[in-house]
Amino acid sequence: VDKPPVRRVAIFGGTHGNELSGVFLVKHWEENGAEIQRRGMEVKPFLTNPRAVKKCTRYIDCDLNRVFDPDSLGRTVMEDIPYEVRRAQEINHIFGPKGSDDAYDLIFDLHNTTSNMGGTLILENSRDDFTIQMFHYIKNALAPECCPVLLIEHPSLKYATTRSVAKHPVGKYEK
Repeated sequence: VDKPPVRRVAIFGGTHGNELSGVFLVKHWEENGAEIQRRGMEVKPFLTNPRAVKKCTRYIDCDLNRVFDPDSLGRTVMEDIPYEVRRAQEINHIFGPKGSDDAYDLIFDLHNTTSNMGGTLILENSRDDFTIQMFHYIKNALAPECCPVLLIEHPSLKYATTRSVAKHPVGKYEK
Protein backbone atom coordinates (compact mmCIF):
# COMPACT_ATOMS: atom_id res chain seq x y z
CA VAL A 1 0.00 0.00 0.00
CA ASP A 2 1.36 3.39 -1.00
CA LYS A 3 1.39 5.64 2.07
CA PRO A 4 2.59 9.23 2.44
CA PRO A 5 6.13 9.67 3.79
CA VAL A 6 6.77 10.43 7.43
CA ARG A 7 7.38 14.17 7.62
CA ARG A 8 6.65 15.16 11.24
CA VAL A 9 8.22 13.39 14.21
CA ALA A 10 8.07 14.34 17.89
CA ILE A 11 10.31 13.03 20.64
CA PHE A 12 8.66 13.23 24.05
CA GLY A 13 10.50 13.20 27.36
CA GLY A 14 9.17 13.81 30.84
CA THR A 15 5.73 12.24 30.49
CA HIS A 16 6.55 11.05 33.99
CA GLY A 17 8.54 13.78 35.68
CA ASN A 18 10.76 11.40 37.62
CA GLU A 19 11.96 9.51 34.51
CA LEU A 20 14.96 11.62 33.63
CA SER A 21 16.61 9.98 30.60
CA GLY A 22 13.99 11.39 28.21
CA VAL A 23 14.04 14.74 30.02
CA PHE A 24 17.82 15.06 29.58
CA LEU A 25 17.65 14.05 25.91
CA VAL A 26 14.81 16.46 25.11
CA LYS A 27 16.60 19.35 26.84
CA HIS A 28 19.81 18.46 25.01
CA TRP A 29 18.03 18.38 21.63
CA GLU A 30 16.18 21.62 22.36
CA GLU A 31 19.62 23.27 22.66
CA ASN A 32 21.45 21.17 20.04
CA GLY A 33 18.77 20.11 17.58
CA ALA A 34 21.03 19.68 14.55
CA GLU A 35 21.83 16.06 15.45
CA ILE A 36 18.17 14.97 15.19
CA GLN A 37 17.17 17.06 12.18
CA ARG A 38 16.83 15.44 8.77
CA ARG A 39 16.23 17.02 5.39
CA GLY A 40 12.55 16.95 4.42
CA MET A 41 11.45 16.13 7.96
CA GLU A 42 10.46 18.11 11.04
CA VAL A 43 11.74 16.58 14.29
CA LYS A 44 10.47 18.28 17.44
CA PRO A 45 11.79 17.44 20.93
CA PHE A 46 9.12 18.18 23.52
CA LEU A 47 8.98 18.16 27.32
CA THR A 48 5.54 16.73 28.02
CA ASN A 49 5.03 17.31 31.74
CA PRO A 50 7.22 20.27 32.79
CA ARG A 51 5.60 20.80 36.21
CA ALA A 52 6.20 17.17 37.22
CA VAL A 53 9.75 17.37 35.86
CA LYS A 54 10.40 20.50 37.92
CA LYS A 55 9.24 18.65 41.07
CA CYS A 56 10.91 15.38 39.95
CA THR A 57 7.69 13.49 40.62
CA ARG A 58 5.73 11.07 38.42
CA TYR A 59 2.83 13.52 38.01
CA ILE A 60 1.08 16.49 39.64
CA ASP A 61 -2.63 15.50 39.71
CA CYS A 62 -2.93 12.31 37.62
CA ASP A 63 -0.86 10.17 35.26
CA LEU A 64 -0.42 12.10 31.99
CA ASN A 65 0.06 8.79 30.18
CA ARG A 66 -3.55 7.77 30.98
CA VAL A 67 -5.57 10.87 30.00
CA PHE A 68 -5.48 10.90 26.21
CA ASP A 69 -8.94 9.32 26.07
CA PRO A 70 -11.91 11.07 24.36
CA ASP A 71 -13.52 12.07 27.68
CA SER A 72 -10.39 13.79 29.01
CA LEU A 73 -9.47 15.39 25.70
CA GLY A 74 -13.02 16.70 25.29
CA ARG A 75 -13.39 18.01 28.84
CA THR A 76 -14.30 21.66 29.28
CA VAL A 77 -11.34 23.63 30.58
CA MET A 78 -12.13 24.99 34.01
CA GLU A 79 -9.97 26.08 36.92
CA ASP A 80 -10.35 22.78 38.80
CA ILE A 81 -9.45 20.55 35.84
CA PRO A 82 -6.41 18.38 36.72
CA TYR A 83 -3.13 19.76 35.41
CA GLU A 84 -2.32 16.66 33.35
CA VAL A 85 -5.75 16.68 31.67
CA ARG A 86 -5.20 20.31 30.67
CA ARG A 87 -1.69 19.40 29.49
CA ALA A 88 -3.07 16.45 27.46
CA GLN A 89 -5.44 18.83 25.71
CA GLU A 90 -2.53 21.17 24.91
CA ILE A 91 -0.41 18.29 23.57
CA ASN A 92 -3.34 17.01 21.51
CA HIS A 93 -3.76 20.50 20.05
CA ILE A 94 -0.06 20.82 19.17
CA PHE A 95 0.57 17.28 17.85
CA GLY A 96 -2.91 16.10 16.86
CA PRO A 97 -5.73 16.10 16.99
CA LYS A 98 -5.64 12.42 17.85
CA GLY A 99 -7.00 10.23 15.07
CA SER A 100 -6.86 12.97 12.43
CA ASP A 101 -4.93 13.30 9.19
CA ASP A 102 -3.27 16.39 10.72
CA ALA A 103 -1.74 14.44 13.62
CA TYR A 104 2.03 14.05 13.75
CA ASP A 105 3.23 11.01 11.86
CA LEU A 106 5.35 9.57 14.66
CA ILE A 107 5.83 10.18 18.36
CA PHE A 108 8.67 8.55 20.30
CA ASP A 109 7.79 8.68 24.00
CA LEU A 110 10.94 8.08 26.08
CA HIS A 111 10.56 6.46 29.51
CA ASN A 112 12.63 4.87 32.26
CA THR A 113 11.76 1.76 34.21
CA THR A 114 13.12 -0.08 37.22
CA SER A 115 12.32 -3.39 35.52
CA ASN A 116 15.24 -5.38 34.20
CA MET A 117 14.11 -5.10 30.58
CA GLY A 118 16.95 -3.09 29.09
CA GLY A 119 16.14 -0.89 26.11
CA THR A 120 12.70 -1.99 24.95
CA LEU A 121 10.47 -0.70 22.17
CA ILE A 122 6.70 -0.66 22.73
CA LEU A 123 4.36 -1.49 19.85
CA GLU A 124 0.60 -0.91 20.18
CA ASN A 125 -0.60 -2.22 16.82
CA SER A 126 0.65 -5.37 15.08
CA ARG A 127 -0.85 -4.13 11.79
CA ASP A 128 1.21 -0.92 11.68
CA ASP A 129 3.57 -1.92 8.88
CA PHE A 130 5.61 1.28 9.06
CA THR A 131 6.37 0.90 12.77
CA ILE A 132 7.17 -2.80 12.41
CA GLN A 133 9.67 -2.04 9.64
CA MET A 134 11.16 0.80 11.69
CA PHE A 135 11.59 -1.52 14.69
CA HIS A 136 13.26 -4.08 12.44
CA TYR A 137 15.70 -1.40 11.27
CA ILE A 138 16.40 -0.23 14.84
CA LYS A 139 17.01 -3.78 16.07
CA ASN A 140 19.44 -4.46 13.19
CA ALA A 141 21.22 -1.13 13.75
CA LEU A 142 21.75 -2.00 17.43
CA ALA A 143 22.95 -5.56 16.80
CA PRO A 144 24.44 -7.34 18.62
CA GLU A 145 22.79 -5.40 21.48
CA CYS A 146 19.46 -6.82 22.54
CA CYS A 147 16.42 -4.60 21.91
CA PRO A 148 13.17 -6.44 22.67
CA VAL A 149 9.85 -5.31 21.23
CA LEU A 150 6.86 -5.51 23.53
CA LEU A 151 3.49 -5.73 21.80
CA ILE A 152 0.75 -4.33 24.05
CA GLU A 153 -2.06 -4.65 21.54
CA HIS A 154 -5.59 -5.26 22.77
CA PRO A 155 -8.45 -5.73 20.27
CA SER A 156 -11.00 -3.54 22.04
CA LEU A 157 -8.75 -1.09 23.90
CA LYS A 158 -7.93 2.36 22.57
CA TYR A 159 -4.77 3.61 24.23
CA ALA A 160 -4.81 6.84 26.21
CA THR A 161 -1.04 7.41 26.17
CA THR A 162 0.78 10.56 25.14
CA ARG A 163 2.16 8.81 22.08
CA SER A 164 -1.32 7.67 20.97
CA VAL A 165 -1.87 11.14 19.47
CA ALA A 166 0.40 10.20 16.54
CA LYS A 167 -0.41 8.04 13.55
CA HIS A 168 2.51 5.79 14.58
CA PRO A 169 2.97 5.72 18.38
CA VAL A 170 6.25 4.36 19.77
CA GLY A 171 7.21 3.86 23.38
CA LYS A 172 10.85 3.40 24.37
CA TYR A 173 11.80 2.17 27.82
CA GLU A 174 15.26 2.11 29.33
CA LYS A 175 16.40 0.63 32.59
